[in-house]
Amino acid sequence: MRTRADVPVYRADIYSCQGILDPYPHYARLRELGPVVWLAKQRAYALPRYAECKAVLLDDRTFVSGAGVGLNPVANRLSKGTTLNSDGEDHSRRRALLARRLAPRALRAMRESIDQRAAAAVAQALARGRIDGVELAAALPMSVVPDLIGWPQHGRENLLRWAGATFDALGPLNRQSIRTAPSGVGMLQFTRRLARGRDLLPGSVGEDVLRATDDGKLSQVECPALLIDYLAPSLDTTISAIASAMYLFARHPEQWRLLGDEPARIPNAVNEVVRFESPLRAFARKVIRDVDIAGASIPAGSRVVVLYSSANRDPLEWDDPDTFDIRRDATRQLGFGHGIHGCAGQGLARLETQAMLAALVERVERIELAGAPEWAINNIIHRFERLPLQLIPAR
Repeated sequence: MRTRADVPVYRADIYSCQGILDPYPHYARLRELGPVVWLAKQRAYALPRYAECKAVLLDDRTFVSGAGVGLNPVANRLSKGTTLNSDGEDHSRRRALLARRLAPRALRAMRESIDQRAAAAVAQALARGRIDGVELAAALPMSVVPDLIGWPQHGRENLLRWAGATFDALGPLNRQSIRTAPSGVGMLQFTRRLARGRDLLPGSVGEDVLRATDDGKLSQVECPALLIDYLAPSLDTTISAIASAMYLFARHPEQWRLLGDEPARIPNAVNEVVRFESPLRAFARKVIRDVDIAGASIPAGSRVVVLYSSANRDPLEWDDPDTFDIRRDATRQLGFGHGIHGCAGQGLARLETQAMLAALVERVERIELAGAPEWAINNIIHRFERLPLQLIPAR
């Protein structure tokens, strides 16, 4: 069994601006080094390959989330009381409040409304011709998710900035997380005021959380943290997936023609988009007992970094992984996580992304890049800041 001294070391910073903007060369080098690599900058063990990532995600008794999934102690302390930062019964209790709203039956009831909203958003975009794909990608999640969570109309203008900051905070304590910290604090303060004033839409998840607090099932402290926990991931990850889909189909027009000829491929196309451009880069887990990973001895108290984006490009798992191909069976991609901490809102994210692709396929002959895309700088979320596109209407 190898000790830490025998584990290969990676000294480059995958959380630098360059590492965020162009992460895939870093991931390739990490995978080449081995299944477990010591990140010198973060003082944590990286898991760059698919098999080890999936195994760790399934072993929530050894690799826990309750000590935080971030790479800095401040964020891990502030995220106490969330589903993301909890294990066992605490995790199940917090997640159950959202589960009913996102169960298959509930999602089926939402489908018609989501399809209509997607069609309206695409029609408006077509009327403009040249658009920012990020704005189009945000249109549907921003019209669905805040209503579902119960967010009032005031404050919605800050949601995307706030949500991005909550993800930034879960990276290492670097320039980026420090720069966006005031936005994250602002969201927490605003949400605390909402909870105290009970200023949440009736019939929403937020109202469920308030009721659970009244009934003693949740503490007062948990309430605002859960509202953020339910809201933020449901925005940025879905916006990332929709924008990445448009970008990839603009870059690969033959794939767009294939999707137009066979719209039944849309669900798998979403999986391939999430595999190829995973919205989440990585989360950490704390190791609570000495454990062996692929022959490497990982001591209790260590942190391992589950590199979802790297696992989804692992050539040991995928044939020709750097090729975007919607014919590929991408159902086992890890972009939505796996195991008990798999994304609770992935059903809604899939529904929204599929609805947008269906509306685009029906009305758009081609998606073309109309300028140089700009990737956002975020420690955790892989997304565009700006995506100039030209939508060519179908004849």
